[in-house]
Amino acid sequence: MQGTRWAISSGSKFEELAGYSRAVVDGKWVFTSATAGADPETGAFPPDAETQARHALEVIATTLAKAGAGWGDVVQVRCYLADRADVVPVSKLLGALFTDPRPTNTTILCAFPVEDIRVEFEMVARKRG
Repeated sequence: MQGTRWAISSGSKFEELAGYSRAVVDGKWVFTSATAGADPETGAFPPDAETQARHALEVIATTLAKAGAGWGDVVQVRCYLADRADVVPVSKLLGALFTDPRPTNTTILCAFPVEDIRVEFEMVARKRG
């Protein structure tokens, strides 16, 4: 049986390389690491932020499910983007996931350590019940 604090791994090579967990569950709280959107079959990053965002959100959905949570439990989103032009298409994807009350959201423009990354998401959820 898992204790009140436990980690979730996606098996990504980056978790071992950088020494982090895909997510940490602490009681009712779920904290995901920033998740980029590599193609799950090739490991390559698609050239556009929208496709990368879809891949990243699939990983996060799987992670939340492993924690016993879902999109309705997300209370905070941080979205990191390489290009201001990607704000609207990526925001539309996020907007389609959530119902009221929607989570808080902070969008940050930044450079990534891997040049091909266009978007990353970091989320916090609180499991209900």
